[in-house]
This record gives sequence, C-alpha cells and structure tokens, in this order.
Amino acid sequence: MIEFHANPPIHPGEMLRTEFMEPLKLTSGKIARAIGVPRTRIERLVREETGLTTDTAARLARYFKMSEGFWINLQKHYEIDCIHADKALTRSLDAIQPLPRPDLDEAA
Repeated sequence: MIEFHANPPIHPGEMLRTEFMEPLKLTSGKIARAIGVPRTRIERLVREETGLTTDTAARLARYFKMSEGFWINLQKHYEIDCIHADKALTRSLDAIQPLPRPDLDEAA
C-alpha cells in the first residue's frame, strides 16, 4: 500500500523562488541571462507551470555553485510526491498485483 503524505509536494520552482530569488533579489530575467536560457523558461518554472529539465538543473547548479543533484532531486522528489498526493492514482496502484518473483521473495 502506498503512503499518502499530508504535506503538498514542493515544486522546484517554489524552491527557486523562495530560497534563491526572493532573498537574493533576483529576477527571472537576470537568472535567464546569466544561465543562457529564455526568460520564459525561468518564469514558467517559478510559476510552477513546468518541471525542471536536467539542462536547467545543470545551469542553475553552476550559477548558484551547487550540485546538479540538488536540483534534479528536487524535481524527482516533486514528481514522486505528486504520485502519493493523487488519491485516484494511489487507489489504482494499490489494485496492481505485483509480479511473483521467487528470486526476490526468498531474500525477504
């Protein structure tokens, strides 16, 4: 059974906006120019209209002197948390019977 998490998923754009842009007084345009992407890419990310691509993650990591993994993991965890937050999907997943795997069942 999949666990439901009470907290809403944290979008990478929310993290970028609240933890970087606001405290450092950065605009979407300034970040976009610095990392060589269209301003609309950062605007859509910050408005949580789009996910974070690996390309943008690598660019943000370089700009903020961080690891790519930080940004990529934010996106990955956001997507996983969205699965858990979707009650209909959770019910659907719970109905799936796992494939019997004697090679793995013995180890458990």
